[in-house]
Amino acid sequence: MAGPVLWLILGFIFLVKGADWLVSGASALARRLGVSDFVIGLTVVAFGTSTPELFVNILAAVRDSSGIAIGNIVGSNIFNIYVVLGLSTLIYPLAVSRGTVWKEIPMSLVTALFLFVLLGDTALFGAEKTILGRIDAAILLAGFAGFLLYTVFVASRVPGLEEQTPHPGYGLGRVALYCGIGLAALVLGGRWVVLSATEIAGKLGISDAVIGLTVVAVGTSLPELVTSLVAAWKKNAEIAVGNVVGSNIFNVLFILGTTGLIRPLTLQDAALLDQGVMILGHVLLFLFMFTGKRRKLDRWEGAVFILFYIGYVSYQVKRVVGG
Repeated sequence: MAGPVLWLILGFIFLVKGADWLVSGASALARRLGVSDFVIGLTVVAFGTSTPELFVNILAAVRDSSGIAIGNIVGSNIFNIYVVLGLSTLIYPLAVSRGTVWKEIPMSLVTALFLFVLLGDTALFGAEKTILGRIDAAILLAGFAGFLLYTVFVASRVPGLEEQTPHPGYGLGRVALYCGIGLAALVLGGRWVVLSATEIAGKLGISDAVIGLTVVAVGTSLPELVTSLVAAWKKNAEIAVGNVVGSNIFNVLFILGTTGLIRPLTLQDAALLDQGVMILGHVLLFLFMFTGKRRKLDRWEGAVFILFYIGYVSYQVKRVVGG
């Protein structure tokens, strides 16, 4: 068991560092090509932190590991809401704009509900197994295109967006080196995570979905955690919350859409309880905007998020041990 665990940890390290190198290289290249700081900031903040999830899911799809692919997305979104936002709020209470409350947060909730319907073949429609087919994937990608257009129109009003963007002034040789090494690290890291997680699941006698929901999801969410914690430390609430909300939407619409287009995802158990936990997190986030001071996450609400996640993980551990 020690071998797969070490490869899993090494895979996470490669994913995090690979994403960092690729983002730095791509940002420097875009700046040399005359792309605005706004556009670079938009792509880095909204999508850069989800690169590990993307590569893990692509490799999981290639290896036909549907449980890891879907579990990674649902688990990452759960971790983002409960832990990333919870810890960020403990650092600094997060006050956000009216637009975030009435547009971005509900949009993330609707995305989670839509995924529940798409993965509800067994529970809602009595099917023997759940299939996220290529038509479902195309619908998700169409939704992502709409979200991307919306983001372009509103992101220019987000304070501190460009401050979160790396500003490297590298030459073309160093740009190519950073992009090449970053891409290679992401591919290797994603491969090691998928292979080792599958092996660990087999040795423990549990499903790929459980490993994807917990261990893999936490590991691939490390960039979101770092980004939001730094933003909270700098008292930049819009970035701290927007990073989580944007990443959750991106995870479902683009990453699952891309994964399902590569290979339809099939599950015997769609883990509807886990999706329910994800939906509950979005509902709580919306409701917390109206408790205490309006449009603000207080520290006690962050503590509630963390306690919820501890309870959720305890249940998962109990289910594995009991299984």
